[in-house]
Amino acid sequence: MQLIYLTNNIGGIIMKLINRRRFLNKSAFTAGLMVTAPAVIKGFVRNSPNDRVNVAVIGVSGRKRERVRGIISGRGMVHITNYARIPNVRVAAICDVDERLLHAAAAEVEKLYGTKPKTEVDCRKLLEDKDIDAVSVVTPDHWHALQTIWACQAGKDVYVEKPVSHNISEGRKMVQAARKYNRVVQAGITWRSSKAAQEGIKFIRDGKMGDIYMAKGIVYSYRTSIGHVKDSPIPKGVNWDMFLGPAPYRPFNENRFIYTWHWFWDTSTTEFGNNGIYRMDGARWAMNKRIHPVKVHCTGGFFCQDSDQEVPNIMAAIYEYDDGKIIQNEVRSLYTNPEGAASGGNCFLYSSEGWMTLSSGGFRTFFGRKNEPGPSLSDKDIPEEERGNIWKNFIDCVRTRRWQDLDCDILEGHMSTAIGHLGIISYRTGRKLTYNPYNETFINDEDANTYLTRKYRYPYVVPDKI
Repeated sequence: MQLIYLTNNIGGIIMKLINRRRFLNKSAFTAGLMVTAPAVIKGFVRNSPNDRVNVAVIGVSGRKRERVRGIISGRGMVHITNYARIPNVRVAAICDVDERLLHAAAAEVEKLYGTKPKTEVDCRKLLEDKDIDAVSVVTPDHWHALQTIWACQAGKDVYVEKPVSHNISEGRKMVQAARKYNRVVQAGITWRSSKAAQEGIKFIRDGKMGDIYMAKGIVYSYRTSIGHVKDSPIPKGVNWDMFLGPAPYRPFNENRFIYTWHWFWDTSTTEFGNNGIYRMDGARWAMNKRIHPVKVHCTGGFFCQDSDQEVPNIMAAIYEYDDGKIIQNEVRSLYTNPEGAASGGNCFLYSSEGWMTLSSGGFRTFFGRKNEPGPSLSDKDIPEEERGNIWKNFIDCVRTRRWQDLDCDILEGHMSTAIGHLGIISYRTGRKLTYNPYNETFINDEDANTYLTRKYRYPYVVPDKI
C-alpha cells in the first residue's frame, strides 16, 4: 500500500491511500483516523505452504536481568514478534549459544505461530537446513559479518541487525557476498522504513530546507556501571567458544557475556555502533552522502566509573566530506542534559533556511532567526498499518527477489556503520585521520589501517576473498 504526502509551505497535508481511494486532509501534518492491525495472525502460515517463508532467528538473548528471571526478550523477540505480523511467514528455527534460553524461547514462538520451532546452539546447523529460506542475525556485533556471509553462501536471505559489522573490511565483504550470491540482505536500521522519517527526507529532497551544510547525531543515555567481575567456570549450557567466535579466546566472564559484551573491544563497536548508527544513518540519508567522509577526528574517554569496561563512555567525533560538509557524532553514557528530547529528535540537520530534527518517529522543522515552527509529521499521526515495517519490507523483497527495493540494503548499512568505525579508529589512534573513500583505507597511516580488519580465530574466519 503506497502512501503519498503532498505538502505546502504552511504544513498542510493530503494523505492519499492509493488502493482505498479515500483522502484524509488534516492541517499541520496530522490525521485523526487510526486503524490498529492485529498483533499476530496465528496459524496463517499453514494456509499456503508453497508461498511460506521459513525464517531462522539467530540470537534470542536479552539483558542479564531478564535472563536470570527467565524472561525472553531483547532484539531476538522483537524479530520473532514482527515476523508473526506478516502473513505466511513462520519462524521455523531459533538459535542461541545459551542453551538455557531455548526452551522458553521456543515456547514463545509456539504461542505466536502455533508450531514449535527447531532449536540449535550452533548456527552452522541452521544454515545447512534446506527448509530455511531466510535468517535474522541478532547476535553480538563481532558475529554479524561472518554469519551473514555464511548465510549468503548457503543460499539464505538475511536480515542483519545494526551495526552490520565489527570493522570496515567486514562491511565491504558483506556487500560483496550479497551481490555475488544474489541474496536479499537487509540492514536493521529500522527508521529507514518509517513513513514519517521518509517524508522528512522527501521534504529535504524537495529543496524545502535549502542547503544542508551540517548534521549532528547525539546519544545521551545513562549506562549503569558494570562493576568488576572475576572470571569463572563456563556455565552448563553455554557454548562459550561459539559465543566468542571470531574474537580472541578469553576465559568466561559474565561481564563479557549477555549484553555487557557491548563494553569490550573484542565484541563491541562502542555506543557509536550500538545506537549512534541511527543518527549517523539519518545524517547521511538526509545529506544524500553516497561516499565516505575524507577526514575524521574523535576524542573521548572513560569517566566517573570504576569497572571492567574497556570502551569509552564519552565520545565526540567530527567528519568532513570532500565538499566541505560536516557531520558530528556524540555519545554520553553518564548523567547529562536531555538535549534533543524536547525538540522531538536526536539527529539534527542544519541548513541555509533553518533546521530539522529527524528520528524514527518523524521530523520537525524550524525556520529563520526566530526558529519559527514549520511542517512536521509523526508516525503516530499515520494509521498504524501504514507506518512502515522493516521486517515486512524484507519479506516482500525475499518474495520478489528485488534487493533494490529494500528500505535499507546492506550497502546502506555498511556506509552508515563505517562512519562509527572511522570515529572509533580516530579515537584509538589518538589523532585526526585522512581517509580514501574509494579504496576504504587511510592515507599514509599504516597504524590506522590495522584497525580496518582484525585477526580471526580459527575456524571463525571471515575470508579474505568472497
